[in-house]
Amino acid sequence: MDDESGNKNMKHLIQMFEARKKKDLSDDEEGAVNRVLIESNQEENEGEDISNGSEVDHTAAVHSPAADLESLIERLERVTSRLERLPVLRAHTPTPPCSPAPSPAGVASPIFHTTEIIETDDMSINGYQDLMQGPLLTYLELSKQIGGDIATHANLVNDAFQQQFRYIQLAAVRSKPLQAEEVQLLAPTSEKISSIQQYREKNRASPFFNHLSAISESIPALGWVAVSPTPAPYVKEMNDAGQFYTNRVLKEWKEKDKTHVDWCRAWVQLLSDLQAYVKQYHTTGLVWAGKSAGAPPPPPGGLPPPPPALPDVDFANMAADDRSALFAEINKGEAITNTLRKVTSDMQTHKNPQLRQGPAPFKAAAPKVPTKALPTPGAGVLPDKPPVFSRDGKKWIIEYQKGNSNLVVENAEMNNVVYMFRCRDSALTVRGKINGVVLDSCTKCAVVFDNLVSSVEFVNCQSVQMQVLGKVPTISIDKTDGCQIYLSEESAAVEIVSSKSSEMNVLVPNGSGDYTEYPIPEQFKTVLNKPPTGLTTTPVENKG
Repeated sequence: MDDESGNKNMKHLIQMFEARKKKDLSDDEEGAVNRVLIESNQEENEGEDISNGSEVDHTAAVHSPAADLESLIERLERVTSRLERLPVLRAHTPTPPCSPAPSPAGVASPIFHTTEIIETDDMSINGYQDLMQGPLLTYLELSKQIGGDIATHANLVNDAFQQQFRYIQLAAVRSKPLQAEEVQLLAPTSEKISSIQQYREKNRASPFFNHLSAISESIPALGWVAVSPTPAPYVKEMNDAGQFYTNRVLKEWKEKDKTHVDWCRAWVQLLSDLQAYVKQYHTTGLVWAGKSAGAPPPPPGGLPPPPPALPDVDFANMAADDRSALFAEINKGEAITNTLRKVTSDMQTHKNPQLRQGPAPFKAAAPKVPTKALPTPGAGVLPDKPPVFSRDGKKWIIEYQKGNSNLVVENAEMNNVVYMFRCRDSALTVRGKINGVVLDSCTKCAVVFDNLVSSVEFVNCQSVQMQVLGKVPTISIDKTDGCQIYLSEESAAVEIVSSKSSEMNVLVPNGSGDYTEYPIPEQFKTVLNKPPTGLTTTPVENKG
């Protein structure tokens, strides 16, 4: 093997080695490998220069193929050992990810697409960018650490925020559109919110169902762009709606994994910062660029004409005897009554009864004014409106029902509220455990329920009844006349708060299948303490 052939073989092997070593390496790693190979070439060249000084060694190397191969192998081993000692190559070795709940096999981790930061003088856009780069990014990173359905769900949430950011950018450069166009512009955000809620419904068997529910219940907060004049309280209301499920997550994962606790706090903080952003930059609704530009237009028809000028009056040439004639009439004394008309006996009504019929000649008959009926407490006259029985999110709305004793609320969740308004002669049955029941301006109505989380309230009602089969913590009665309360044995510790109400009775089971009736005091006695240190109020016992 001659020198030229040996060098070609050596270069070919080195090229193959370099290609194998540099496969799937980054730019920094490839540069480190190149530096090692260059140093190795320099050392080889120096070795060749030294060997060239000895003609005998050079001749032996040329005529010994085994020596060339052995030299090449040694060189490759030196390069390999130096490459393996590089820290960048050790860092390149992939390690399995460490996460509390890794994604299922075959499911790739979602990639969160973010919008590039825009440099602008618009404070509204800058404020929303700070929101996305701060609490939103924290929430996305924690969702990615947990993985699974939470990471996929977070990707949908990120898309919804991106769509709203584009809508805010549009509002900063144009005037407010008409309602039809506004609905079209809000369609992308609305679709993202709908997809977030649908993902929760399709994954009810997920181990992270409470996580998905917390997001789905509060994500409608992004609808603040269509709320006026106070959108900030709407964001807070949606944030509170999701805390029922975030509390469940905290209770379940508090002792297991702190990442889930941080995840809950990050989501609640995101909506809190969104509420502060809306309150600061869009206090009365989304601000459009052309919303309040310029002065108001003049009224149609131009300005009104000036008022007519007063007539010219010469006060200096007025007759001076007008005032004198007035005083002359006054100075007549008793003679001033000579011109008055005498009332004869035939004109007196007390002597002539026939004159009393009809209106007096000096008094015009007053038109008959219809008297207005005094308002009655409670529901009063039921307005002519169609009855309503519907569900709006967490609220069951029952209105204007008349003579309906088959009102039933079923399949209600624990955070639901039943609101009954302006109903008459109707009965309502609530099955299951819900948050609360409210009867407002109802007359001769009854409500029966199983269990309540908070309270049942009666406001401005007349002749109402209630019966609890399970447990109720609080009963509130305000401006109500006639309220019969039937308690169960489990509700013995109930608290009853009443104000401006009358005819209230509490019926407690006595163990024999019957009830014992107790009236709630309506009158109170207040005395001044001696020495004066305040007031003492005690109920007045009703002795029948």
